[in-house]
Amino acid sequence: MNDRDAREIKRLQWQCRRGMLELDLLLNHFLQHGYAELDSDARQAFERLLGMQDQILQDWLIGQAIPADAELTALIARIRAAIRTAP
Repeated sequence: MNDRDAREIKRLQWQCRRGMLELDLLLNHFLQHGYAELDSDARQAFERLLGMQDQILQDWLIGQAIPADAELTALIARIRAAIRTAP
């Protein structure tokens, strides 16, 4: 990982800090164990996802709601899969 990548990860770690501890844990887990596998479009979608309100994110991540945006729906599925296969 180069300096630019390290700075990006640190910036995203800060954005993963939420008002809800559960979201902090889920998003940071994905950042550590799934983010590197994303292509540039999915990485941009992850940043858009981080701009959402906590309650909306929680509903999406626990499956109580589905994003209207297909790209975000696919990303939520990847995050949920990473959680299920957590080391």
